[in-house]
Amino acid sequence: MSKELEKIGSFLHKHHVMSLATTNFTEISVCSLFYAFDLEKLSFIVASSDETTHIQHIKENANIAGNILLETKTIGKIQGVQFRGIFSEIQDDELQKLYFKAFPYAKLMEPKLWQIKVNYFKMTDNRFGFGNKIIWKEELFV
Repeated sequence: MSKELEKIGSFLHKHHVMSLATTNFTEISVCSLFYAFDLEKLSFIVASSDETTHIQHIKENANIAGNILLETKTIGKIQGVQFRGIFSEIQDDELQKLYFKAFPYAKLMEPKLWQIKVNYFKMTDNRFGFGNKIIWKEELFV
């Protein structure tokens, strides 16, 4: 695994709320979701109801974008990750276990879990210099 992905994963593991943007090609929506992240599978795990606007969107268009950030007014401490990926119903038992390990109280609510398979990351980390960016894209083989 690349050092860039390890840095991104380290940041993501320190946080637990994302902003997620979806569209059904007619309207755009943004929501906040609790997440767990699996670095090896490059996947976020989130819980959400079928009735939400963002789930209705992904049923028409599974392509999503989102971000996670460290909220600070100190320019030298700014950190954040933007990502894109594909949103789908979860099929992986290990990912489900990871979510409930992160949020054990959620199991009582019996939530529907979803997976976001990431295909693009852009991390800004001003601790290493103003505007320092790491970009990772999934390599597609044709």
